[in-house]
Amino acid sequence: MTRIHTQAEWVERAREVLPGAGFGNFDPSVVIREGRGSRVWDEDGKEYIDGLIGSGPMLLGHGHPEVMEAVLSQLPRGMTFFANNAAGIDLAEQIVASVACAEQVRYVASGGEADMYAMRLARAYTGRNLILKFEGGYHGMSAEAQMSLAPTRYGNFPKAEPDSAGIPQAVADNMLIAPFNDEQFLQSLFAEYGKDIAAVIVEPLQRVIPPQPGFLAALRTLCDAAGALLIFDEIVTGYRLAYGGAQEFYGVTPDLCTLGKIVGGGFALAAIAGPRKIMRHFDKADVGASGWLMQLGTLSGSPVAAVAGLKTMEVLRREGAYARLRNNGARMMASYRHHLDRAGVKYRIVGEETLFDVVFTDHEIRNYRDMRDVDTAAASRLNAAMRRGGVLKSPSKLYPSLALDEKDLAEFDAIVGAAVDEVFA
Repeated sequence: MTRIHTQAEWVERAREVLPGAGFGNFDPSVVIREGRGSRVWDEDGKEYIDGLIGSGPMLLGHGHPEVMEAVLSQLPRGMTFFANNAAGIDLAEQIVASVACAEQVRYVASGGEADMYAMRLARAYTGRNLILKFEGGYHGMSAEAQMSLAPTRYGNFPKAEPDSAGIPQAVADNMLIAPFNDEQFLQSLFAEYGKDIAAVIVEPLQRVIPPQPGFLAALRTLCDAAGALLIFDEIVTGYRLAYGGAQEFYGVTPDLCTLGKIVGGGFALAAIAGPRKIMRHFDKADVGASGWLMQLGTLSGSPVAAVAGLKTMEVLRREGAYARLRNNGARMMASYRHHLDRAGVKYRIVGEETLFDVVFTDHEIRNYRDMRDVDTAAASRLNAAMRRGGVLKSPSKLYPSLALDEKDLAEFDAIVGAAVDEVFA
């Protein structure tokens, strides 16, 4: 008879074979056994309302029956081919139809790859080297992306500071760093470096920090005037803020965008999307060897991921889907407000209904440094109490999903109330 391992035993086993005892993602003390709908269970059988949803991709919930049916129908026909497949072509057509900047699509397997290639594509198209990113903006694990992602010491803008060992100084020399939501600083930066900037890459909703009114439009104007490309990293916001992503939600169209998480329906799929005149650099026969951006990947455009993404997008197109998603998020925000107001603590809810978190501060949150200047200990205590109560979430985000129902939302409210009482009594 097979022995059932406890979560603690799995963690001990992980310590022997995994650096830091984990996959480098979430808290390695949690080992998830399964997920169904709006819930997950750990290896001890503890049940949680899932506010992590795999760091975003499970917007419909775990094991959505229509997505499962699509995947199970594809599996007997093949899992991957390293060649074109009809589902991948169909998915590309759906992306082009729904995303404002997209005329063509190139697949990769992860959001980090998509962001890396988008920056490289901008350099290939413009013939320039400098990439501008915002302090605290997350764009994957490439050397460029690991510049000023989470600095613990504040340097002077626009100097880039690496967040990882193993990155050559030459990478930092070709990066510019700016504070998010600071239009005046951007104007001065473009005045000095504009002719050398290949692209600006930005999360339109940076982590959970919304853009100030007019900020993204000003960024669009500055890029146009300088001949630089504007890249929206929509790995998180694509198909979450609206069906057309942040481009639709905020009304600003970039030159390129990157997509992931939801677009693969929970499987490994991401994409770069943009107009033909830029995307042609992926085609050696079109641009020649000197302008060609080489890109390939064993699992790029996997048919299993493509059918999962297609079905997920079909469900999201149905009437009322986004209204229901926003309502779920608004209900969760209301639970936080009710109980934290009752406790009399200073806090702010930062983000949109479809992606947000609570921070403990009395000042406005506009950028990364504002987010660092909050009571992180209070947030950690509240998150820990909520986990004990049965809510699983990221330390700095809460992802609502369409799988949440009235029972989930009522239970969430009760868990938040008990956690607030425990932490702030």
